[in-house]
Amino acid sequence: MSDPSPATPAAPATPATFTLDSAFGVGAVHPRLYGSFVEHMGRCVYTGLYEPGHPAADAAGLRQDVLTLIRELGVSTVRYPGGNFVSGYRWEDSVGPREERPVRLDLAWRSTETNEFGLGEFMDFCGKTGVEPMMAVNLGTRGVEEALHLLEYANHTAGTELSDRRIAHGAKEPYGIRMWCLGNEMDGPWQTGHKTAEEYGRLAAETARAMRMIEPGLELVACGSSSSSMPTFASWESTVLQHTYDLVDHISLHAYYEEHDGDRDSFLASAVDMESFIEAVVATCDHVGARLKSKKKINLSFDEWNVWYQARYHAATPPDWDKAPRLLEDSYSVTDAVVFGSLLIALLRHADRVTAASLAQLVNVIAPIMTEPGGPAWRQTTFYPFAQASRYGRGRVLRVEVDSPTYTTAKFGEVPLLHATAVTDDETGAVTVFAVNRSQTTALPLEIDLRGVGARTLAEHLVLADTDPEARNTLDDPDRVTPRPATGTTVTGAVLRAGLEPLSWNMIRLERPST
Repeated sequence: MSDPSPATPAAPATPATFTLDSAFGVGAVHPRLYGSFVEHMGRCVYTGLYEPGHPAADAAGLRQDVLTLIRELGVSTVRYPGGNFVSGYRWEDSVGPREERPVRLDLAWRSTETNEFGLGEFMDFCGKTGVEPMMAVNLGTRGVEEALHLLEYANHTAGTELSDRRIAHGAKEPYGIRMWCLGNEMDGPWQTGHKTAEEYGRLAAETARAMRMIEPGLELVACGSSSSSMPTFASWESTVLQHTYDLVDHISLHAYYEEHDGDRDSFLASAVDMESFIEAVVATCDHVGARLKSKKKINLSFDEWNVWYQARYHAATPPDWDKAPRLLEDSYSVTDAVVFGSLLIALLRHADRVTAASLAQLVNVIAPIMTEPGGPAWRQTTFYPFAQASRYGRGRVLRVEVDSPTYTTAKFGEVPLLHATAVTDDETGAVTVFAVNRSQTTALPLEIDLRGVGARTLAEHLVLADTDPEARNTLDDPDRVTPRPATGTTVTGAVLRAGLEPLSWNMIRLERPST
């Protein structure tokens, strides 16, 4: 368990402050903001979600201990089946009797795919966890025809060869998948079937147009840049949207963050980059819309984001066509959890345009949930900020303009110590503040002016912090880092005062006074 009474260094004399006013909002939080991602990669599926013979497995082979944690995490959507994997995905391999499914090489992760867990099993998983499926089509090695076949198999009621094939496979009712990704990271040279923006834009447009001939009401996501550091960033989005603007609803963003060369101060400010990335893509989308004289707004699907120590992955020996090898099983410290929480805050601060997001990934692979084959499942440190945000970050994001002491970073210059957002539930009147103190050594006093939201009482202030910045949850000590009540937080008149511990994630809930 976390140390219940960590030593608190002396606080700076100047508090961080902001004002909340219910009249000044950013936008409604779309439930899809709390999505995640399941890829056929490493042990995300096999011995993660799916492990027949495990003591906790149900008749379908799904681990009930893992499903319980997924429900607790509060995931709303799950993107599937990739990721890089989708660019070699043959959906036909993943349906029908298991004993007849072919075993294939997965070029993306140098692994062997058995197809034991396929589309039907994924939809069963979605039903049991109450998540919405977000399906990706292969536009790397395949194209329009295969996407149409998958859509018809999945969503058409009955009476055609493909829909009747689904029924014969045991799914009488159509899957009703509404949200579809048109490929994955097609700008990346690592992608099987990598394309130029012009090539992909044309293919995505034709695929979208044809899919809408079957179901006009689908929500479609075009591939944006795989990171803001790509040399084609912004020009890629501009070209792709020139082809697809009237045919898609979202464009994707992907971003991962890690500490480089011991520069923890810059790592703690990673959300500065994420917010800049979001704002640049919004500007590009709106520029294309203006050029096309369109009143439509393209929203953003930030469908891969996380802390990921990519340098460790690239330094490791690649798998030799193993089945479900241990890949990207990063163990997250409390420092990682604070950065993770800050990334969540960045997404919420742009909820007016970021209407879908997918934490990559869900189990074992850079994930908030870990498992051992035949053994237990446990929560990583990053589990807690996500679960709290998903539970209490529903409603409408309020505008938060922080006045905070700053610190100097090598990568981003002067950065506020405080990163924060607030979400109000207009029905219940509850207001939840999510806040991060980026200082590694110093507590940060916080003052929030509540006059604009009316009288409020403190319901709860939970903090995720530890005297050891490297503290983490492991198989041997799964509850080393957990949220605990903060002390000293008060609401006096219309001002909330709190002390934010160094290197901490904070969730502060306010409620209307009982009458």
